[in-house]
Amino acid sequence: MRKRKLKLAGIAAALAVAIPGAIAATQGNALAIGPDLLPVTVSNNSGRGEATFLYILGQDIRPGGKLGYVNASGTFVNWPAGSNPPSPAPDVAIAGPGNGGSVQVRFPRHISARMYFSFGRKLDFRLTPDGLVQPAPWAGADPNRDILFDWTEFTYNDSGLWINSSQVDHFAVPHAVSVTGSNGVTKRTGDPVNDGRNKVINEIAAQPAFARSIVRGPDGTVLRVLAPGKAMDAGLMDPNYLTSYINTAWNSYTGRTLTVVPRVAEPNRKFFGRTSGNNMVFTDASGAQVATVAKPTTSNVWGCDGVFNAPNTPPFIEPEIKRTLCTALVRGTLGSSTQEPVLDANQFYKNSAPNHYSRIIHNNMADGKAYGFAYDDVGGFESLVHDGDPRGAAVILSPFGAGGNPPVTNPPTTQPTTRPPTTQPTTPPTTQPTTPPTTAPPAGGTWAPYQNYATGQVVTYNGRRYQCRQGHMSLPGWEPSNVLALWLPL
Repeated sequence: MRKRKLKLAGIAAALAVAIPGAIAATQGNALAIGPDLLPVTVSNNSGRGEATFLYILGQDIRPGGKLGYVNASGTFVNWPAGSNPPSPAPDVAIAGPGNGGSVQVRFPRHISARMYFSFGRKLDFRLTPDGLVQPAPWAGADPNRDILFDWTEFTYNDSGLWINSSQVDHFAVPHAVSVTGSNGVTKRTGDPVNDGRNKVINEIAAQPAFARSIVRGPDGTVLRVLAPGKAMDAGLMDPNYLTSYINTAWNSYTGRTLTVVPRVAEPNRKFFGRTSGNNMVFTDASGAQVATVAKPTTSNVWGCDGVFNAPNTPPFIEPEIKRTLCTALVRGTLGSSTQEPVLDANQFYKNSAPNHYSRIIHNNMADGKAYGFAYDDVGGFESLVHDGDPRGAAVILSPFGAGGNPPVTNPPTTQPTTRPPTTQPTTPPTTQPTTPPTTAPPAGGTWAPYQNYATGQVVTYNGRRYQCRQGHMSLPGWEPSNVLALWLPL
């Protein structure tokens, strides 16, 4: 699997590529609403006695904005210049809450970021000339390998707050996230069931193919459970775990048709696939060929990369088809269904080589929602909350033992059907600088909503150039400066 360093500009916050559809809270917010400094309460219900440390690291998403951090008062500060080899970043830790306590931090408007939280030790961050080296504890040489830590992801802009928990890379510190709007309604997700952390660990330990993905510290504490792709990269999981299933699923469409309906809001936009050798060939309703997808490897499926990377050729149908196929393989529905995506969770993870990691995490969440993989938002199964006019938010570190049922809150309002992306599914982070492309990426003109953009495409927005990180349909509120998970500033 090809690797690159995931700069903090690329993690930028709210939420893996969503299904294009109707516009909700992102539309019509021409004026800023919500406070310029959004109060966020961080509560520690973990039951652990160590000191905790918080870090808010991200990017100012206004034109010309840079990478930086947020201090305890809510001020965004640009990072100093880094070097090669990477130089230590300044200590920007914010004192976190002790067990049973809480602290308040502030999210400034116009930021996409991660908030890290660690127990017992501060995290080790380094700076290169082109970005921040993030922790990658699945890599043997990472200095944060033996630290218990995790993160939440968010974007706060004039269209509101998106905040989510994520298990795309690992399951370490279960935590809930919530947002309270100007109407007083609080929306909350990410709570585990009672004793949920132990249940996840024990249930994964009972799966022979996944048991080695449980990583313990020197004192025996379970630090994290690695997601399958990260475990495979670390040599802790069979790189051919999915091979037999992929072959069977792929070949099942040799004599029958797979119908892909990639946009929930456009049920008549359909594409039709048949397997021919190692390729699945798709046509549109007129019979014209629109995409060819090569049979993936296990690594391609866990990372939704490789053969699932979308080419930069009109009419940009292939990215949506590939996203749908990868989701189907991760959830195990490809081969048993004649239409994708399958949106009935009762049909997930029942294939011959199930993704027990994602299955077990979802089963141990109070509302069943999690980011078990990068495209878990297909069908709305992700642990995300959003409010277009927020007045406060919270991150709650959940109990490591018994306890953890969420409190009763106000009934949730209808959530938006579209949301900006957060975690990148295509390539995992390493501690090495990104290799620049050897050829100039194709130009795409001026950014506009309701356009299909493909990976590598370059657009101009507010006088600045951006390169597309993930193929997607653009929507109002997803301007390149607002959604750094989709667009790399050049």
